[in-house]
Amino acid sequence: MTSILLIYTGGTIGMMEDHESGALIPFDFQHLADQVPELKRFDVSLSAEAFDEVVDSSDIKIDHWQRIARLIYRRYDEFDGFVILHGTDTMAYTASALSFMLPNIAKPVVITGSQLPIGMIRTDGKENLISSIQLATLKQQGRAVVQEVAIYFGSELYRGNRTYKYSTEDFEAFKSPNHPKLAAAGIHIFFDQNALYKPSGAFELKDRMDEHVAVLRIVPGLRPEMVKAILEIPDLRGLIIESFGSGNAMTDKWFLDLLREGVKKGLNIVNVTQCDRGFVEQGRYETSHELNKMGVIPGGDMTFEAAYTKLMHVLAYSNDREELARKMVEPLAGEMTSYSTLV
Repeated sequence: MTSILLIYTGGTIGMMEDHESGALIPFDFQHLADQVPELKRFDVSLSAEAFDEVVDSSDIKIDHWQRIARLIYRRYDEFDGFVILHGTDTMAYTASALSFMLPNIAKPVVITGSQLPIGMIRTDGKENLISSIQLATLKQQGRAVVQEVAIYFGSELYRGNRTYKYSTEDFEAFKSPNHPKLAAAGIHIFFDQNALYKPSGAFELKDRMDEHVAVLRIVPGLRPEMVKAILEIPDLRGLIIESFGSGNAMTDKWFLDLLREGVKKGLNIVNVTQCDRGFVEQGRYETSHELNKMGVIPGGDMTFEAAYTKLMHVLAYSNDREELARKMVEPLAGEMTSYSTLV
């Protein structure tokens, strides 16, 4: 019998309404199981582990990612697949982080949640949970169909590190703008075999993350003292800049001088676009030419969530700037399209 481990972290799917305040508060896994009696009808061996204190996804931290990754690694041989119940707000961050922490995983890790608590009549949580479990059980020629960290939401399965949450209202809350969906679940489940990830090495645990990373969003009217304040953060090792279009930024001398000084001091700067879809191509326009010259690392078509977690991950395992830059511009877990494929 196929065995699946459910990992309950918290999130809307397991919340209930506080009768005094009306606010949604985290509950426990037993409440969730009581609301989905269909789980007992699965021809699957289901086990469950929950965080000692379930958390709203807005409170997710690096140590939560490490806890999940270590749990999966520790119990990897016991189960055929893993389903993580998680809040939607930071689900794409968690999926991205886990994809780097669990390189070459050959079993499904399906992350899901809901927009409405599972106790509500119109909840989307039941379908998301039931389909996620089914997807985690599917095999082809004795091997798992899904061999990566994925997000299932709104009847579609996505590569986790290619997603972002785009809607607070829709049941189809996630999008994957630069990579096709892995599967669509209707009456039947249809997989895109070409979109599925194929691990190429030995599965291992690499759960270190470097927290010394900051974010700078480029906006019209950005002031020098704001940029300087970020670049002067003690022990800062990495910076994600969110640029315009295909990697463009302002060309003011003060701005370029500040970034150039940061790079000279050893700061690793990664450039991602504010656009949902497309590629960072530094040097394509004059407004990104200087970034290219000074050594800013282009982020390709990574989502912000993937770029942020990848930089923290790579920084934790590399002190060599050339090695770090090389890892940041090539896919580690299917999180980006390789620059080498660009025509």
